[in-house]
Amino acid sequence: MPTEIILDELRGYPEPVALDREVAATLRDTGLVSVVPAHGGAWTILPSGKVGAVQIDDLLVRVKPKEKVGLSKLLFLLGYAADPGFRPENVVGVEDERLFPALAESLARHGERALERGPLNGYVHVEESLRTVRGRIRVGDQMTRRPGLLLPLEVSYDDYTLDVAENQILRAALRMMLHVPRLSDSLVVRLAHLDSKLDGVSALNHGAPLPAWTESRINGHYVPAVRLSEIILRTMSAEAGVGHRTVASFVVNMATVFEDFVSTALREALEPYPGLTEWQYEAFMDEAEPGYPSGDRVRMYVDVVHSVSGRPVMVFDAKYKAASAGGSYPNADHYQMLAYCTALGVPRAWLVYAGAGEPRVRQIRNTGVSVVEFPLDLSRDPEALLARVGELAAQAYGSHIQLACPGDSDQRSTE
Repeated sequence: MPTEIILDELRGYPEPVALDREVAATLRDTGLVSVVPAHGGAWTILPSGKVGAVQIDDLLVRVKPKEKVGLSKLLFLLGYAADPGFRPENVVGVEDERLFPALAESLARHGERALERGPLNGYVHVEESLRTVRGRIRVGDQMTRRPGLLLPLEVSYDDYTLDVAENQILRAALRMMLHVPRLSDSLVVRLAHLDSKLDGVSALNHGAPLPAWTESRINGHYVPAVRLSEIILRTMSAEAGVGHRTVASFVVNMATVFEDFVSTALREALEPYPGLTEWQYEAFMDEAEPGYPSGDRVRMYVDVVHSVSGRPVMVFDAKYKAASAGGSYPNADHYQMLAYCTALGVPRAWLVYAGAGEPRVRQIRNTGVSVVEFPLDLSRDPEALLARVGELAAQAYGSHIQLACPGDSDQRSTE
């Protein structure tokens, strides 16, 4: 059995692989790859549209993105999609071919910086039953739960403690990383030392929503560690698999990540311009018909729509797809954009693809509609990537002004 299998996001492993049946089942369950029986008891391993890595005991399976997206860029895309304005320095770490040691090293570095002054403390609102008065007595709860009894008392108070959301998130990520197999002894010692500094912090239940927190002047030194911890907890798993094997997985759907990043970055880039930007904009392709319920209409959900004075004027759709050998993209994408433009009355749509190159405008025959293919090169550094999205927003708004009908002159003059 091989100890390392490396796949490209678009190409499967070139030959069947001999795997233990339990290992094959565990690998399939992670969702990173498709594992199909082949001849002679071997297995065919194919990409499933996701990237990342799975470590099962001594076996490491990695699927690399089609673009040149290293770990730091991938973490930036994940972080920015969840939090507009996410800073690149929140996830800058070690660029290592070995994903799990790189993640662990990045978490250790950020954790050490966060805890070098000691754990963060803060006020937490507590409601509990006590035999003495502390804070405020909750009279309503006291009468409802203990009518006629004086003790215990239902009280609420603010406690100054280290059991705050930031520490809970950081400790949960540290403990998950400590379950990853085959990390170096020195790295495990560093992670365990950080965990010991957070002794007394509540453990988060696996799969439960992460507690809310707000960036402030007080917790500013904690922010990079907590942001990275959130990404780890949302995308990673480390636990015992079938047959009590040790399993760690970091699985990301790049199509979803790209679409979420483009939508989030576009909404932020379009803020300076007049109008309202909406994500997953709901529209109908057909007209409403008397006597038919609205549920019978053909619904559309557009990735990003920018409206001015309540009317859609810009349409964007993000596609994480590979171009053909000749550099063209699937025809179905253009059909989809034509439908969006027709239903919304917009003369130009923007197809945002993951890849290098220059924008190309396609004029649709016998219509007043054009579709712009706008590549977004994910191999660029975060600052350049966001600047490119800013260029997209500026070009799209400039195109809207240029293509506006004569009847829109009043609107143009106000803009």
